[in-house]
Amino acid sequence: MPYLSSQRNSSLVYYTTEIEVDPALEYLEALNRDRGPERQVTFFHLFLRSLGQGLHEREAVNRFVAGRKLWQRSGVWLTYSAKQVIEDGSPVLTLKHRFDPEEGLNEMVDRLLDELHARRGGQESLADKEVNLAMRLPGFLLRGLVASLRAADFIGLLPRSTIEADPLFSSVFVANLGSVGLDAGYHHLWEYGTCSIFAVVGRIRRRSDGKRSVEVKYTYDERIADGLYAAITLLDVKKRLENPASAV
Repeated sequence: MPYLSSQRNSSLVYYTTEIEVDPALEYLEALNRDRGPERQVTFFHLFLRSLGQGLHEREAVNRFVAGRKLWQRSGVWLTYSAKQVIEDGSPVLTLKHRFDPEEGLNEMVDRLLDELHARRGGQESLADKEVNLAMRLPGFLLRGLVASLRAADFIGLLPRSTIEADPLFSSVFVANLGSVGLDAGYHHLWEYGTCSIFAVVGRIRRRSDGKRSVEVKYTYDERIADGLYAAITLLDVKKRLENPASAV
């Protein structure tokens, strides 16, 4: 497959799940009674945890193609985006989190919130510093730098420090459009990096039967695993969220 389809965006499969969220919201309401207003666990946190568990348990979806070869990823890495502040024109922050299967839900959320608050407070990640430095270069040098990074990535010569800091070297990239009141939509994958799955979480909607639900739309590189295997993995994420105690 990596030779038949040499690019990620010529190998995309699109998949949608609808998740009934009433059990999860009731579970979160009880959980958050013992947490402060700035430390609330959200449905998005629960989604990230369920997704991390799914990728950890079904390793064939946690793979990537590089240099025309299929690689098994070491660990589950979740990249997600968040607004600096919730207002028009504010910059988007990109955060990368290594999923720890031994970590409890509360501990995971505390770690995510600590990093998010630090970034919103002005702390720059290594990737931020590298991008800010690169953007000072003239266009022809920047093109050469990006071409060099692509070539090093292709032959496996990028240093570990670059890979671990770069948000595009991750198992999955997640966008929470529901946090700004939007429905889910499909997103492309980047040719740079190793991200093989993009997940978009939409807003909570009330259905005609009175139940509340969320749509999640996935884009994934079918070269990493066959469609049935990937679909079962993503359905397991849905099942965890509809039975939230199993995601803890």
